[in-house]
Amino acid sequence: MNRKLIAAATAAVTAAGLTIAVALTTSATAADTADPAMLAAMARDLGISSEQARERLDAEKVAGQTDAALKSRLGPAYAGSWLDGTGHTLTVAVTDPALASAVRSRGAVATAAKHSASALDSAKIKLDAKATTAPDAVPGWYVDVRANKIVVLARSGGEPQAKAWAAEAGLQGDIVAFEASTEDPKPLIDVIGGNAYGVPGGGRCSIGFAVEGGFVTAGHCGATGGRTSNPAGTIQGSSFPGNDYAWVRTDAGNTPRGLVNRYPGTVPVAGSQEAPVGSSVCRSGSTTGWRCGTIQQKNASVTYPEGTITGLTRTNACAEPGDSGGSWLTGDQAQGVTSGGSGNCQSGGTIYFQPLTEILQVYNLRLVTSGGPTTTTPPTSTTTTTPPSGTWAPYTNYGDGAQVTYGGASYRVIQPHTSVPGWEPPNTPALWQRL
Repeated sequence: MNRKLIAAATAAVTAAGLTIAVALTTSATAADTADPAMLAAMARDLGISSEQARERLDAEKVAGQTDAALKSRLGPAYAGSWLDGTGHTLTVAVTDPALASAVRSRGAVATAAKHSASALDSAKIKLDAKATTAPDAVPGWYVDVRANKIVVLARSGGEPQAKAWAAEAGLQGDIVAFEASTEDPKPLIDVIGGNAYGVPGGGRCSIGFAVEGGFVTAGHCGATGGRTSNPAGTIQGSSFPGNDYAWVRTDAGNTPRGLVNRYPGTVPVAGSQEAPVGSSVCRSGSTTGWRCGTIQQKNASVTYPEGTITGLTRTNACAEPGDSGGSWLTGDQAQGVTSGGSGNCQSGGTIYFQPLTEILQVYNLRLVTSGGPTTTTPPTSTTTTTPPSGTWAPYTNYGDGAQVTYGGASYRVIQPHTSVPGWEPPNTPALWQRL
């Protein structure tokens, strides 16, 4: 079904004479098969209607394809891209005015920039190289394509230290800016995202996305060689700090599926097309369920107590402990896995995710999609081996229909599993529903 014109044509001229808003048209049907719960979550968190959410997903699909094509076409003149607040108009920055017409020919807005994307990335690498000497007053830094600068965050009273540190790294002048911040990022380790799994040494984390042979997740959830449980597997590679990603090869009998748990139900994963800055993004987490926001910046660095992580994507979607390692999607396109951040889902916050494409490339992995092999790791068993009622106990297989009591309250299982210490019903809303 052809969808209506996504953005009405407008016209605007910058001082450089380069910005001309051009309508993005598409017959794409990215939203035609969108999960209703995802659309509802987008409507709730972005303050739009379900129909506007559908239109936005269509526009964002086109924008992602357009951005990829222009990035290749513009080469060293490419200076980044972003979507407007509605998600309908893609702006692409160029350092060479002669290439503005190439941007407009693809239905995007062209705007002038002084620093290319590669120049900004190179400048940020200088800060990343000095991460171990970053003052406590600096919780993170990132590439801001809209401002065409590297932004260094500084806590109250810490801007002088931040400026001195940036200068030591060789960043001065208009390529760097400083922004007051109250962020206090921490890795969200005690969490589940897609499906729950046990981490080495006890505790739990979450499956990010299924790959052939296993799944990817956050690196801070366990070191290489560690064993996971439910599903059982071995961590084949893990990087944290520096990065925050890992992949687990699951034992025989576990079947990867191209799905993400939305508690309840699932949403499909069709691919991993990277979404531009400004795109909507939704994540799955067992503590706060489906939460949506927009991509604020890419190539962000953030300093946790354990060290600095680079190459993250910065968002305004909220998360809380219990959401770490989980899945991030724009439409049906996989974006990354939850790393950590600040705030909560009552007051709002800033959350970072590790982009998926880097994980796949580093470990030479293949994402399992809904069109490929049957793809979320299923429970070890769906057979109820315990009575449908009783007091919750660890190391017990709870299958479909199981009900338990704990702390004077009753719970019904919503995801069959084998319990372990720490997975008590009040702590695992992805597994148990209070009655």
